[in-house]
Amino acid sequence: MPIAYITNPTVRHSAERDPEALARHAGDPRTALVLLAGDVPVLRAGQPGTGLLPVTALDRAGGPREQVLLGTIDDRPVIAALAAPEAAALFENDPDFITADLRSVATKGLVPEEELGLLATAKSLLGWHARHRFCANCGNPTQASQAGYRRDCPACGTQHFPRTDPVVIMLIARGDQCLLGRGAHFAERTYSCLAGFLEPGETVEDAVRRETFEEAGIRVGPVRYLASQPWPFPSSIMIGCLGEAESEAITMDAAEMEDVRWFSKEDVRRMLAGEHEQFLAPNPIAIANHLLRLWVEG
Repeated sequence: MPIAYITNPTVRHSAERDPEALARHAGDPRTALVLLAGDVPVLRAGQPGTGLLPVTALDRAGGPREQVLLGTIDDRPVIAALAAPEAAALFENDPDFITADLRSVATKGLVPEEELGLLATAKSLLGWHARHRFCANCGNPTQASQAGYRRDCPACGTQHFPRTDPVVIMLIARGDQCLLGRGAHFAERTYSCLAGFLEPGETVEDAVRRETFEEAGIRVGPVRYLASQPWPFPSSIMIGCLGEAESEAITMDAAEMEDVRWFSKEDVRRMLAGEHEQFLAPNPIAIANHLLRLWVEG
């Protein structure tokens, strides 16, 4: 299974987000709609279904709270719209539609793989609009502009842009062992790669070293980048790295972690196959699962 949310067929047209673009395409009957009722995507049912709805579905949802022009797919405009959370109930008893949180959409394969990145983009952008209705500079209400990719403050003129929070997620290895941990919120028996937010003025490599030492007391030497994953919960980018441990003795931060321990390659191989009698690997949709697979496969 590919890493979830990384494939997005949309041509973003980032240089063409003129003020009239959103209104122009919202009235085009060819336009496809990505609809979120609060945090929950509304999908058309099928094997698989699709997150691309006719634009008329927005009328059924009670109209938009926010709209964003995502771009085009095969020259067909695609708009994302945020409806009230209660709008999900308007589709729940209709067999032609499904409502499901975005994690479930990925794990259950409810839409084609190439639509997951589109849904992630929509969720991140619409969530940003919902959380940034007021100017951080002067406190006055802001207005969406540039087809939904900016919010402007009429009072002080400040322009606000969507943000993505970088997170390092690292497989720390020492010989044929790797370091995995679990937080209290993890699914039972599941262990995963350590992770943490990148801080201002910090390199990716230093964030890997700092977070590993803070959570496990392990010093890390060389670090290299492997892969990344958009993570729209609410709007992060997971930066997957491999780090070489310089020590083995674990000093765990009990405030952040429930357990941290070393695992052999054979342990991880069985965890990935679902054959380990004690432990489980992270979900295949997550980049942590793929970092483990890359390490096991050499």
